Amino acid sequence: MKSFALLFLVVICGMGGLGQKLKPKKRSNGEEINFRTKTKDVCTMSISGDEEMKLRIECKSQGMSYWCEFAGKPSVCRAFRKNPKIYWNQIAMELRKLPHACESTQVLKTTMCQKAPTEALMKQIATGMEPEDLANQEKSVQKTSTSMRGAGKSSVKKIGKPPMLPLIKPTQHSQGSENETEAMKLAREHCWESLHGFCSYIIGIFRG
Repeated sequence: MKSFALLFLVVICGMGGLGQKLKPKKRSNGEEINFRTKTKDVCTMSISGDEEMKLRIECKSQGMSYWCEFAGKPSVCRAFRKNPKIYWNQIAMELRKLPHACESTQVLKTTMCQKAPTEALMKQIATGMEPEDLANQEKSVQKTSTSMRGAGKSSVKKIGKPPMLPLIKPTQHSQGSENETEAMKLAREHCWESLHGFCSYIIGIFRG
């Protein structure tokens, strides 16, 4: 009876050890790996998912940034289950050899999963590119609008200046009035009072 109980304990312990051997190691889900491409682009790999995993790559180059995403089931590869960290490091090593991390990389392959099924491969599902920083674009727009406002103010000042009015020459009517006044003065000096009107008329004809 004692020997049977001892044999039973040995079998239970053996099954427990077998279960620990078959249990896959903890995956590097959520881990980020930084690397640089052949052209010195600064990139970051971020990993997510469980059975079907997603890999997102984001890179910054001169005056622009680009990104791409991959999806696959590397867990079907036995070598990946043993050490997923080495798997992702091998992918990062392959990306370092490329001038652009998202071009000509439709499928990511590793040496440790060469004989794995095709569903284990990480295949590209999306890609994108972004221009320069939007904040710099907004600053340039603000500078342009400010310069346009300054130009508008200067043009308003030039248009609003009143023109110079020409000098008005005296009319013939004013000259005639002066002649009549002078004729009346001479008539008062040289003619009788009763003939002032007649004399001034005659003098005005001769003067003008």
